[in-house]
Amino acid sequence: MLEAIKLSLGDALVDSHLKPGDDLWIRVRTDSWLGSVQKLRDQHSFDYFGFLSAIDWMPSPYGRGEDDPTEPAPVRDTTIRSGYAGGDTRMQVFIRLVNSKTHLGITVKVDVADSSPSVESLITIFAGANWHEREAHEMFGIDFIGHNDLRNMYLPVDFEGHPLRKDFPLLARMVKPWPGIVDVEPLPGGDDEDSAEVKASAQSKDSDAS
Repeated sequence: MLEAIKLSLGDALVDSHLKPGDDLWIRVRTDSWLGSVQKLRDQHSFDYFGFLSAIDWMPSPYGRGEDDPTEPAPVRDTTIRSGYAGGDTRMQVFIRLVNSKTHLGITVKVDVADSSPSVESLITIFAGANWHEREAHEMFGIDFIGHNDLRNMYLPVDFEGHPLRKDFPLLARMVKPWPGIVDVEPLPGGDDEDSAEVKASAQSKDSDAS
């Protein structure tokens, strides 16, 4: 199957990764994104749309939520690693397709520019990509060319920034990191209350006995 895909996509195919008996990943040129997905559907029967999303491979400059807030953040590797089939940019869009007859799945990746990231919309091929592209636009700031309704799905219309980008400051975690340090409060009926009740009961019994 991979050899047939390489033949039909030609120079639109940038890289691929096959794990025999497990899964298949390919990366295509940004300017061939729409055409490549069209060929995968029409020529290779990848006719089932699973999902579309994006990923920001840049390590977070704000550290991790599990870091101890009382200690300096540890020094981490800032190298961008783009996973299977590689990548030349910080962010990528990817789609999961399945051949409904053979049940073979494929993940198709595409690089998007670091500044003003954009790629062609797939809604003319898979109508179900509509809300997936809206979500990726809202959370990562990626423009899907040809999609005329990229309204926010979750955030207020005047919200600034894109929360799933690694350089987006999660202020709640900066104030009180998650899982972080929590304030422990005694539960109702805790040890103190139980001891008081036991003491009161003992005093009552002594009084009755006398």
